[in-house]
Amino acid sequence: MLRPLLAAAAVAAAIAAPAYAADAQLQAAVNGPQRSEAHKARDAHRHPVETLTFWGLKPKMTVLEISPGSGYWTEILAPYAKATGGTYVATAADLNNPNISEAAKTGRANFEKKYADEAKYGKINYVGFGPTSGPLGAPGSADMVITARNLHNWAPNPAFLDKVLKDVHAVLKPGGILAVEEHRKDPKPEADKWSDGYMSEATVIAAVEKAGFKLQARSDVNANPKDTKDHPFGVWTLPPTRQTAGRGQPADPNFDRTKYDAIGESDRMTLRFVKVG
Repeated sequence: MLRPLLAAAAVAAAIAAPAYAADAQLQAAVNGPQRSEAHKARDAHRHPVETLTFWGLKPKMTVLEISPGSGYWTEILAPYAKATGGTYVATAADLNNPNISEAAKTGRANFEKKYADEAKYGKINYVGFGPTSGPLGAPGSADMVITARNLHNWAPNPAFLDKVLKDVHAVLKPGGILAVEEHRKDPKPEADKWSDGYMSEATVIAAVEKAGFKLQARSDVNANPKDTKDHPFGVWTLPPTRQTAGRGQPADPNFDRTKYDAIGESDRMTLRFVKVG
């Protein structure tokens, strides 16, 4: 009886294995020399091939990323789009906002300069993003929108969260994908206004489905069972931020980081929604 079971398991493994290995161009982008060592060092926690495959990334897609930060995904998605005939769009500070700060303008300029080499990254398109920004693109022009660890920043301002999700819904094609990664509070109760950076899956799903999306699948590819979610400076105590003092306070050189570094990056939900409205 054992041998048939083992044989069946082997067949199942053979069928399932290509799910994360079939896209050679994605693997090439992840392994490429265009990526910084700092970003590569995070792959053990962010699982780029598995995560993007779960979200449904495919050649020739138009992929829009909201608030790309330092460019972890940019360094993968832009070369992938270049290699496969797709388009990569990143949001940036909204230059049409008359109240935009000089720091925000500088941040956008620096990001564009950092990823300006079209031989490495192809042509990256940019769209303004902020409290008064316009559409994220032509209606129905994107195949996928990615937001990684941003919802906890938007949720304390419900009007802004609603605006963002409405704009995302508008730019996606019917059946388009909203890919979400977020720090996961479950099974513990959420902090007031998500002040520790963690959200429950139920909160995220309810907010996104309210905007006209349907949860299609969830994955534990970025789960971290070692994350106790009770850190003195919230999720920012953990890598990569590694905060050692309250916001606005100087770093504490005597803060013992040992157990927090041992945890690694946060426990994260990884969700795939589709546009249904």
